[in-house]
Amino acid sequence: MTTAPARTAQDDYTTVRTAIGAYRITAPLVRVSGGDRYEFLDLFLAKSSEYVEPDTVREALALNTDGTPFAVLLHFEIGDDSWLLPRTPVTAEQLTAYLEAVDAPADATVEVAPEGWGASAFEGPHAWAAAATFVEFDISGLTLHGVTESAVPGEPAALAHLARVGTTGEYGYLLLSNAPEAAHAAVLDAVTAEDGAEVGEQGLARVQAEAGMSVYAAGFGGLPVHEADLAWMVDWNRIGEFQGSEELVKPTSETAKTTALAAPAGAVVPAGTPVTAGGQQVGTVVWQAPSANAEEELVVALLDAPFWVPGLELAAGDAAETPLRTVTQPRVIARSLTTRIH
Repeated sequence: MTTAPARTAQDDYTTVRTAIGAYRITAPLVRVSGGDRYEFLDLFLAKSSEYVEPDTVREALALNTDGTPFAVLLHFEIGDDSWLLPRTPVTAEQLTAYLEAVDAPADATVEVAPEGWGASAFEGPHAWAAAATFVEFDISGLTLHGVTESAVPGEPAALAHLARVGTTGEYGYLLLSNAPEAAHAAVLDAVTAEDGAEVGEQGLARVQAEAGMSVYAAGFGGLPVHEADLAWMVDWNRIGEFQGSEELVKPTSETAKTTALAAPAGAVVPAGTPVTAGGQQVGTVVWQAPSANAEEELVVALLDAPFWVPGLELAAGDAAETPLRTVTQPRVIARSLTTRIH
């Protein structure tokens, strides 16, 4: 009996880019119920809930009281409940402490990691074909950021909801269920039937970084909103209405901000490495994406203005031993842009 070779990060990267990659979501879910749940969410989310529609999902930023970013959260509206799911690294303990510190209105009940609930996701240019397994209508009818009731094959009593939302720029879906083990097994069956596979964190993080979403794996690096390039997630008309908003700084053309840079394949550029131009430091490396794309390494750095513009030749380290080049994102054109759902 032969054993299949272990999958590498590059295998997982290729799977997400060319087929479908499935993964279990380990971040803690939060269920918010009650008639005042929108009022509660508006106390700490940087986007208002005023125009949120039923059966939808959106991404929102939550701030600490000092205006620094706490987490990027998915906000689902499902029936009479709102659900939150962290996109950036955060533990159930951290999330519980954060939400308990918010002065919740009377008719708002918050449950962190409600017993029995979990989520799995799958992304790639053919992810729609696997998603069709979980609904009884034409899967093309589930639009981006839509949520629909779903089924878990083999578990007729299970509750499940399928959302069209992703992290990679490829087609993406998320299955939320109160039978998470059965749901994940069903996702794997649907994905492998379409020549996909379960993928690990490294290959997935590389695709996310190329799509401009390195924050999902890297976190915020201790940076404020304007330097972390997250100002687009803030409703600047609501300053003073949500936690930490009065401490925010609007970005300007002179603001330093995080930027993607390409480095030669095989280069290792640790966080904290100076980025230089003509021998002068103009920034600092924040994070290097996993080496899953054989063509180049991808680095994220905080660069002074105007060095965050694309196409500049820079270097890593005081001795300029590693050439860097600022690049636009998405770095790779997603196959989903030319793959039709049918």
